[in-house]
Amino acid sequence: MNTTDQQSQQAGARPTIVLVHGAFADASSWNGVIPLLQHQGYTVIAPANPLRGVAFDSAYTASLLSQIEGPVLLTGHSYGGAVITNAATSLPNVVGLVYVAAFAPEEGENLGDVENGSKDSVLNSALIQYTYPSGPGGQTSVEFAINPAKIHEAFAGYLPPETTALMAVTQRPVAVAAFSEASGPPAWKKLPSWAVVATGDKAAGADVVRAHAQRAGADIVEVEGSHVIMISQPQAVTDHILKAARAIADSHR
Repeated sequence: MNTTDQQSQQAGARPTIVLVHGAFADASSWNGVIPLLQHQGYTVIAPANPLRGVAFDSAYTASLLSQIEGPVLLTGHSYGGAVITNAATSLPNVVGLVYVAAFAPEEGENLGDVENGSKDSVLNSALIQYTYPSGPGGQTSVEFAINPAKIHEAFAGYLPPETTALMAVTQRPVAVAAFSEASGPPAWKKLPSWAVVATGDKAAGADVVRAHAQRAGADIVEVEGSHVIMISQPQAVTDHILKAARAIADSHR
């Protein structure tokens, strides 16, 4: 069976939905969405994104995706959007992309420059820097976390203070390579895309997310909320993921 036939056959089946989390977070950020998708009969996988850089994280995700039987609807939040953009480029079983308050970079772009161009994002002013061991002989690299005092404003508005306080404590720092490495050929140039734009996004920036989604030709829905829109508005995010899953199946019947 050639790649085209494989893609056509897979796209007509119910896809496995893979949810890739973003920076400063873990897979639990999808906890509100996962049971809603499962209730509709979908198989869901929410892997751990290593957060060590675009190339490493995309390769890790691609390896996982290549081991899933059947079609995959690949969903990414925030930095996870850059990961899915790169991971899905050469995988025949990925049949669609969903961007949730997510970056969808073009080839050669890096997220640091993209963020610098946002008028809505305040994330850069909220970051604090750490180092971690990254090689022999005491070699270190830089990673970023969000200042706990600023996580509500910059990352997780629209959520109660007790929730954002917990997020501040459990956040996962992200390597500087996530923002400095250039993105590769984007999968959205060959795959249908959907996007959720959070109108109050001050992390990725609603302006950047909207512009990336429009450039990718995505089916866009705008939802009131902050960057972690899948936590504050899980039903709205789930509805758009389901729309993508059903559209893919319908188009290949």
